[in-house]
Amino acid sequence: MNINFSKFNLILLILAMNFYHLRCQDIAQGPFDQLIIRGVTMIAGNGAPPQGPMDIVIEKDKIVAIHNVGYPNVPIKEEDRPELKEGGKEIDASGWYLLPGFVDTHAHIGGEAQGADWEYVFNLWLAHGVTTVREVGGRGIDYALDLRTRSEKNEIIAPRIISFTWFGQGQENPISTPEEARKWVRENAQKGADGIKFGGAEPDLMIAAIDENNKLGLRSTCHHAQLSVARWNALDSAKAGLTSMEHWYGLPEALFDDRTIQHYPFNYNYQNEQHRFEEAGKLWQQAAKPYSDHWNKVLNTLIELDFTISPTLNIYEASRDLHRARTLEWHQDYTLPSLWKFFQPSMVSHGSYWHYWGTEQEVHWKNNYKLWMTFLNEYKNRGGRVTVGSDSGFIFQLYGFAYIRELELLRESGFHPLEVIKAATLDGAELLGVDDITGSIRIGKQADLVLIEENPLENLKVLYGTGAIKLNRENEVVRVGGVKYTISNGVVYDAKKLLASVKQMVDKAKKAENFELLQPGIRSN
Repeated sequence: MNINFSKFNLILLILAMNFYHLRCQDIAQGPFDQLIIRGVTMIAGNGAPPQGPMDIVIEKDKIVAIHNVGYPNVPIKEEDRPELKEGGKEIDASGWYLLPGFVDTHAHIGGEAQGADWEYVFNLWLAHGVTTVREVGGRGIDYALDLRTRSEKNEIIAPRIISFTWFGQGQENPISTPEEARKWVRENAQKGADGIKFGGAEPDLMIAAIDENNKLGLRSTCHHAQLSVARWNALDSAKAGLTSMEHWYGLPEALFDDRTIQHYPFNYNYQNEQHRFEEAGKLWQQAAKPYSDHWNKVLNTLIELDFTISPTLNIYEASRDLHRARTLEWHQDYTLPSLWKFFQPSMVSHGSYWHYWGTEQEVHWKNNYKLWMTFLNEYKNRGGRVTVGSDSGFIFQLYGFAYIRELELLRESGFHPLEVIKAATLDGAELLGVDDITGSIRIGKQADLVLIEENPLENLKVLYGTGAIKLNRENEVVRVGGVKYTISNGVVYDAKKLLASVKQMVDKAKKAENFELLQPGIRSN
């Protein structure tokens, strides 16, 4: 048989695509001409309390009707229900809960150093109800935009992707003038980016870049790196027109009232991440006290500027309890060996700063969290926008699972569970400018939805892929919960099958490397 190399490659590609399509069909179905979710209790995402039983009618990828079909614990009259059309599909969700699809406002689509590729990451996100992500400067704009396009066409199993580019990414030489900053911003927009993520820069460059970006109608965010924050903190960014901030760097510095630079020990070295993160754990204690005049002034000014905070509380949680982070139950089945190795103490892997982490560091970080959470809760209470971002793939935080942990940490901060859900849905969609199509359950919006058999307001842990532990009436310990279905753009994904596919990936990788998780090869001195 005479087949040249290019034709042979084409045949292999077609076979691979057909195999992928068949496998996806087992996990994903739709969109349907008509889909009715029947008898569900709806949590709309806009702060409204649960309501049910409801019948939700979806056509293709749009919510076209929301019907109140009765009262709790009262038989539903069939004549009051919307009719199923020929060829339509229905899901009996009696006793279940329906939420809007979750929005992750700080996401990375894997990483080369972590050995985590997009299929692994997307399956974990969708398995936990995440239907929209803001990718903040990962492997480059071309990589992200290609996946964004394929997601929009439903060619791959993926959430909606909003792509932000690192300021200066792709530039041959560092940006050094305001004119160069403006030029890069225009080129970034022309490539199709949705916005910019700053890591900190000289004030004149930040001012020029943010101004140009705003003129183009794009959005922006900033991780206020400590190398720049002494001259430009979160308050400066907000006044310059920045849309949002990541983490919390730059915020305590804006709250300083008796210093301008944090107290650095004289042997401090920023390149030593144990130094960096250990001292960061003392930062909030150097800021103005909660509810003091200066504290109130900064908080109120940020709110007046419509500034959004994506705190990513979960990504630093190992700093206050390292043993918990290392032994999370899902690592064994769902963390890739390459990712687990990346998490281990290292002088060169970012976020692997456990060179000698102990009680003293954890106590400081626990105090740090109390002050940080107080600010976030009051920010929300006064009308400020706080969203849910996970920053997964670092510091023992796994895609999807870390997102649910972020919900729990907002609850710990003082958010009512309904406020937590609003932060995870409508507030995130508003930040990204997609609240007209997603973020709440409303007629006319796209069908981005989460179906779960348990009540997440009673226990957010039921949203974890591994569910929650419960003692049943027969005195048996069982697991309940885990998302049942994630619906994204009208496509119904079986969340548990998505998780099963991830476990298969992990098992295959472990077998290939003869690797046993949680045995990182630590030796005694």
